[in-house]
Amino acid sequence: MQVVKIYTTGTCPYCIRAKQILQANGVEQMDEIRVDEVPEQRVKMMKITGRRTVPQIFIGATHVGGCDDLVALESQGGLKSLLNSA
Repeated sequence: MQVVKIYTTGTCPYCIRAKQILQANGVEQMDEIRVDEVPEQRVKMMKITGRRTVPQIFIGATHVGGCDDLVALESQGGLKSLLNSA
């Protein structure tokens, strides 16, 4: 399974939902980066993604986007294949 990295905050409902979706699809471990606890990480996230909002989700080297993007990927049937790609 691909490595999942997710930039989050502790109180963001979209972050919580994104993590639930990932777990429901078999993701047992995530590299969670809390930008509310380490503000420099938000700056890094913004440089990488061009976005300020959380969550920002990476599956392997692929930037999925935010929670809405993850939901769309799952509904189109692409999430499992991305998670399981080598």
